[in-house]
Amino acid sequence: MLPDPFAATTRGVSEPDPLRPVLRAAGPLVEVAAPAGGSAWIVTEEKLAREVLSHPAIVKDPATAPENWDPVRAGLEQTAAEQPSLTTLDGPEHTRLRRAHAPLLSAKRIQARSGRIHEIARELLTDLGEGTVDLMDGFSTRFPLTVLLDLLDIPLDLLDAAVDACHRMSSPEPGAQGKAIAAIANLAAAGLTPGRHGLATELRDRVPPETTEDDLRYHLFALIFAGQLTTDASIGYLVARLLDGDTAPEDDLVRETLRDHPPAPFTLWRFTTTELDLAGTRLPARSPVLVDIQGINTDPSRNPGPDLAFGAGPHFCIGAQLAQLELRAVASVLRAEFPRARLAVPYAELRQTFLGGIQGTRLTGLPVLLHG
Repeated sequence: MLPDPFAATTRGVSEPDPLRPVLRAAGPLVEVAAPAGGSAWIVTEEKLAREVLSHPAIVKDPATAPENWDPVRAGLEQTAAEQPSLTTLDGPEHTRLRRAHAPLLSAKRIQARSGRIHEIARELLTDLGEGTVDLMDGFSTRFPLTVLLDLLDIPLDLLDAAVDACHRMSSPEPGAQGKAIAAIANLAAAGLTPGRHGLATELRDRVPPETTEDDLRYHLFALIFAGQLTTDASIGYLVARLLDGDTAPEDDLVRETLRDHPPAPFTLWRFTTTELDLAGTRLPARSPVLVDIQGINTDPSRNPGPDLAFGAGPHFCIGAQLAQLELRAVASVLRAEFPRARLAVPYAELRQTFLGGIQGTRLTGLPVLLHG
């Protein structure tokens, strides 16, 4: 019997993941019980995963979810008709919106901000002061949020409000997520006021003409929240490896960290729009499908090459360049300016927790002595 792939777990940072080998052994497409009821299918094989992530009949619009699913319990966004976004639209509408975003987060544009992003990492690490500090208790969230607010030209005195709202996104309290989304969308609007010249105003000028003010604010919310979430957990794993003595060049360190600990273990939910044959299995319409990113990335038999840390196909993570630069900046600043930094506990004592559902895995704490 398969273990529940969506159950919250906690284990040591060096302990092997007991789930991934079991899922791989069950085949390329594994039927499991979905958290919101009924069946879901998990893709465990890379070739099939890339096919699924590009298949025009497997979409992200929550309107195609099983009819008996409770959207709140399933953690779904509003439908594409209710709230068009990069994570709900598919096909030509998604392509149009992605074209509005892509130039703002291109490798060239992000690299041009490298000096500023390194400066932010340096300032925030320096501000932590002497003694033992827990980098998962503030820095891992504040650093990517500071970078994002700076890029969008949102006043940095709104940083604490952004941190609080991002934390509330994972609150189990009824209505907490809706309030947190509204809070982030409202503070994002500060980047649209007259005299601002960041990526928020550039995006406003690039989105399709039918985009409403509320839609634009939601796009900015998505950039802020997804950008923070993508980097937050990865910072912990990267710094832990670095301070445990990993001497790999920054590019290799970042790539290996993201491969072994991708920002999300699974993709977001996708749904079949029609009956479909996958890996010899006939899936009915409205079938929920996930790709096991972490399992595929860490498959010992996997061939070298680009991994799935940021997905693949038309929904490949648009912030991938920014996330990787942020991680390189943290590694570079620590090595160059905090040469005596070390873990305050043995590496093997660090713990990691999987929050359950399709959420990510992160260290429960990262106590560090920055000044040795």
